[in-house]
Amino acid sequence: MGTNISFAIITCSSTRSLAEDTAGAALVERIHAQGWNITSHKVVPDERAAISAAIVAAADAGVAVVLTCGGSGLSLADVTPEATADVCERNVPGIAEAMRAESLKITGRAMLSRAVCMQRGSTLVVNLPGSLKAATECFDAVYEQFEHAVQMTAGAGH
Repeated sequence: MGTNISFAIITCSSTRSLAEDTAGAALVERIHAQGWNITSHKVVPDERAAISAAIVAAADAGVAVVLTCGGSGLSLADVTPEATADVCERNVPGIAEAMRAESLKITGRAMLSRAVCMQRGSTLVVNLPGSLKAATECFDAVYEQFEHAVQMTAGAGH
């Protein structure tokens, strides 16, 4: 376990509290298992402005990776990808593509995900599903790339 990466977890839900955030709690465990740290874990309403503000606060505080949980499906209340795009500059499509590809091995419904991965300055923002099972499966599909992504963002060479 090389680089100590800082994470913020933002669960996007108008119906779930932090105590009920099983997906976020499972991500906390997975992040700690890698020897990485979590600077914040919060639940914000499924509202575009609230999600964007939480991403900005975490990124501008210097967090290396922001993981959002929920709000990336087809419901009209699902606005996490739009909120992410509102405050990020660069698309990192391979991470979202890898999550969908891995999830498609489990369920055809993975193709309904609108999750994105983008950069805000030197912060990587990754949209994960809101369910415990899907969030952990998607995290497991991509987490091994976070260390290299953070190093590249910080200006390190290959």
